[in-house]
Amino acid sequence: MLAYVLTRYGGPEGSALMEFPEPKLRPRDILVNVRAAGLNPVDIGFRQGKLRPIYRLKLPQVLGNEFAGEVLAVGDEVTRFSAGDRVFARTEKDRLGAFAEQAAVGEDCAAHMPSNMDFEEAAGVPLAALTALQALRGELGVKSGQRVFISGGAGGVGTFAIQIAKWLGAHVTTTASKRGEALVRSLGADEVIDYTSDDLSRFGKDFDAGFDLIGGETLDRMFKIMKPGTRIVSVAAVPEPQTARKDLGGRRILAVAFWAISYGVRQRARRAGVGYRFLFMHPSGSDLALLADLIEQGHLRVIIDKTYPFAKVAEALAYVETGRAKGKVVVIQQISSSRP
Repeated sequence: MLAYVLTRYGGPEGSALMEFPEPKLRPRDILVNVRAAGLNPVDIGFRQGKLRPIYRLKLPQVLGNEFAGEVLAVGDEVTRFSAGDRVFARTEKDRLGAFAEQAAVGEDCAAHMPSNMDFEEAAGVPLAALTALQALRGELGVKSGQRVFISGGAGGVGTFAIQIAKWLGAHVTTTASKRGEALVRSLGADEVIDYTSDDLSRFGKDFDAGFDLIGGETLDRMFKIMKPGTRIVSVAAVPEPQTARKDLGGRRILAVAFWAISYGVRQRARRAGVGYRFLFMHPSGSDLALLADLIEQGHLRVIIDKTYPFAKVAEALAYVETGRAKGKVVVIQQISSSRP
């Protein structure tokens, strides 16, 4: 099969489209004819080797973290899927494999696609929407009537986060550029802050929960506008010890390393009276099924910024790396999986 394969860590030159063996089917796997795959900043992180301390990939490795397609075959122990089913999935983090004609994934990482969605849209859902759902509902416990601050609302995770927070009944304030303001308002944002010119300090300590998608100075300013005793969950700053304990299997060495690198940000959070948590989302077929229901009910829609043919996946990754995408970037499979 044709796949986009990482052969050495570093820049774009270390990855290329090439012939690669078809994935092996484990007893609880489904084998999927990939029709579209979503791209994410974490794909760049894997390519550059930034995640090597956490995930030890055996190179060469097919890249890609999320996809949508049709089930070709199922393992002997699979109970939820059959050949021909339309599915979407977030791959296992130590397995990847979405940027290929075929992908194998554990059935617990997949769900049936929303009935009102095509492959292109469905491929843009799993990673970003799972991240938003697990942060807002799982970690922050957002409830109706709360005031939630989301930084970077026009990005892939942000567009889902606004909609999920609104579904949970929250009042949502987010940051966006002038270019992104109309988009985030169309998704339900109640207040929009122009991050290029507006001052967050005018809010005072006004928010019940914070979801940080930017990190850096934006996160520091968020600490100052949270009510005492509340929490910020970040996917853009630095991991802390709880990240290792809850998200990465309790790895002691990682917990010690994360304690050191997060010391400064945890101190700033403590001085503000705010809790800080860095989240590594986890694949979840049950969470994906919930998201599919929300899409079918009209609570969520997918914002696609650009699509590319699979043959131009390198060009698509270069665009993701610019950080300019408003919503999701997707590659569409236009190469037959049945070719010799």
